[in-house]
Amino acid sequence: MADENINVNEDGTRTDENGVNIAGSETLTETDRKCPNCGGTMDFDPESGKLHCPYCDYQEVIPQADNAPASAVELDFLSAENKETNCNWGAEKKAVVCKSCGAETIYDALAVSSECPYCGSNQVMEAAGEKTLAPGGVVPFKITNEVAGDNFKRWIKKKFFCPKLAKESAKPEAFTGIYLPYWTFDTSTVSSYKGKYGKDRTVTRKDSNGQTHTETVTDWYRTSGIYREDFDDELVLATNRHEPAILNGLAPFDTADNKAYKPEYVAGFAAERYTIGLKDGWETAKKSIFKKINSGVTRKITHEHNADHVTDLKINSTFNKITYKYLMLPIWVSSFQYKGKVYQFMVNGQTGKVYGKTPVSAGKVLLIVGLGILALLLICGCAGVLGLFDDSGFISGMSSFLF
Repeated sequence: MADENINVNEDGTRTDENGVNIAGSETLTETDRKCPNCGGTMDFDPESGKLHCPYCDYQEVIPQADNAPASAVELDFLSAENKETNCNWGAEKKAVVCKSCGAETIYDALAVSSECPYCGSNQVMEAAGEKTLAPGGVVPFKITNEVAGDNFKRWIKKKFFCPKLAKESAKPEAFTGIYLPYWTFDTSTVSSYKGKYGKDRTVTRKDSNGQTHTETVTDWYRTSGIYREDFDDELVLATNRHEPAILNGLAPFDTADNKAYKPEYVAGFAAERYTIGLKDGWETAKKSIFKKINSGVTRKITHEHNADHVTDLKINSTFNKITYKYLMLPIWVSSFQYKGKVYQFMVNGQTGKVYGKTPVSAGKVLLIVGLGILALLLICGCAGVLGLFDDSGFISGMSSFLF
């Protein structure tokens, strides 16, 4: 769109040649996202990875400083408390809270939000000002809302027990792009362990009637040793406002494919404030890591001793060289109401994977149960008829004739 096609109105707003408003706004000079071609506000485009103007299709490469890191920097966990908290998002932000479900999201200060992206409520209001730790890195969106909608349509069609009305009420075009906060942790672990392993063998015995039979006997041995394992990007959700099952269903994310945080990457998207702090995040990560250590020790003992069983494990682990990153991961989120209940579903903004919960049609469940019972009755009835034939010697006679 050429500059001469832009109309500047008396109130300062601008419209294109068709009278469509162009979202021009004043932005901070260090994070200026105004289109140099038409003055519209540019957003991050998942397809190109560039800033894009939706009004004249102008695109701009996100600038990178020569000495700036390409991806998020690993920070030392033990000294984190002694460092000055980085709350500089690079652009003015505001927090918006939903009075209905309590979700709190972070937008550009000039952005307007009239609907909660999580529950669809319009009871949203600006929250009290509060410093919010800025992320160290962003995994940018790679899936557009159109692709997310197409993926959702295919996904929900496969949900046989989902009522037809619910499928029709779901609106895949109503996706909102949100960056959710995550902690990632790296650590080198050394674990000392003690336990028992069992090896099975088969023995032949005679019973009191002189009949021989075989049985399996397990011989148990004590063992101990050292187990080492390094963990990279142990992922911990930094918000407690979502069902972990849904977000776990979106995994995995390629967290290595992150970019050092720049406000341009979140331009046009909402970002949720973290509610789980760094310390609590590490405690959650340790539990997950310890489960993996337990599995690793079990595999090690099984392999070294050709064991059939491992039990009574006692493991003492130390965590060294602990580092962390604060990342924002991309999610397309939407919701729909069915019979007064809100159902939420999400799409992984990096891979396009869909996950969520859908209502269940009682009618379809009863239909399947009824068909199952009918099939069982038919099978039982056929078996009874065959039994009558067998009693008469018909089946035995036919078997002798055929074979």
